[in-house]
Amino acid sequence: MFHDSEILLYTILYLLICGCIVYPPVEFTSSGLTISAIFSSFLKSENEHFVLYHIKQSVITLFIYSLLPLGYVTGLWFFNYSEEIISLWTFDKSLLWQLFTNSCFIFPLLALYQIKTWSDDNWKNHPIAVNLSRFCNNNGTWLSVASDINVEFRRVDKISIQTNAVSRVIATENWILKVTPLTIFVAHQSDATLNACHTDTHTMSAENFGHVQYVTIEVKSARDNVPPFKIRVNTADFRDLQDRLARPITITPDILVHKSLMDKFVDTFREVVQDNPVYSTEEELDNCIGCMQKTANVKLQKVCTDNTGDNACVTCYCRPMWCMECMAKWFASRQDNERPDTWLSSKCTCPMCRATFCVLDVCMVES
Repeated sequence: MFHDSEILLYTILYLLICGCIVYPPVEFTSSGLTISAIFSSFLKSENEHFVLYHIKQSVITLFIYSLLPLGYVTGLWFFNYSEEIISLWTFDKSLLWQLFTNSCFIFPLLALYQIKTWSDDNWKNHPIAVNLSRFCNNNGTWLSVASDINVEFRRVDKISIQTNAVSRVIATENWILKVTPLTIFVAHQSDATLNACHTDTHTMSAENFGHVQYVTIEVKSARDNVPPFKIRVNTADFRDLQDRLARPITITPDILVHKSLMDKFVDTFREVVQDNPVYSTEEELDNCIGCMQKTANVKLQKVCTDNTGDNACVTCYCRPMWCMECMAKWFASRQDNERPDTWLSSKCTCPMCRATFCVLDVCMVES
């Protein structure tokens, strides 16, 4: 038989477990203790069928959420507390307890009914299908919109940002998607407006360089029946999202978006490279293989006078394949995160041939 203190301890532990299921911490995610990881064999590949994957995931998530109250009562029974559980239905207990214990069985039934409603007519009534159907043209169905999104999600030029433990923002060539456990908010870039409506800054440890800022962006569609939604991203991801979007993000004068450490380094890197010698070529330049957005515009060629030592700069024979921003980000990614003051004076290796170079060896391409 449990004592009151044991019941309280069990309740606290169960609430913590529920919190980890609903909003999994990093430790649970890295250990594969999430709904998507546990049911991966049923969900299959997100990359192959993105929309169907999230429809199935939402169904599993809804049903598991509905089982959480029943799991609490089952746990009490498992720990030999059956007499007290039976007494929960008697009239000498509070109405709150009676409502809770009856809800333990009602919630799963309601969830199953909701899932049945969603699945009718090939998932036509599912929230994801409803959101996609708002973009149908020429009497098409939501399946045609889903097919377009599936195709664009498979491409390597998309950007996916994990905004928190249960939410993601995905930007493809034509779509802006906010993925949540139970639905996907959708906007087409051709008729969407994006406004940075709020920022919040949080003080962090010295290892995180003082602070971190988040930007809340409101996404509105010009279509009357498409509800607006908000996304919240770190300023470190803000620039990457901005580069992927075909529509500009409007920043009102009262909103101050701080530059991330990476943005500051890219600006400084660009200033130094612009003073370096220019590399002339007549060959046709392809898109940067890093971002696939801009034309490759830098070439690594030995210009500095560093000729001694095991880590001396050497000649790189690779053709121009990177843009300035991607080369700067690659350079910074190979440096010591705890010593940003040494980044500019440090060295790096070519992403392709691993030839050692410094900032003085990065030259703008002139064609």
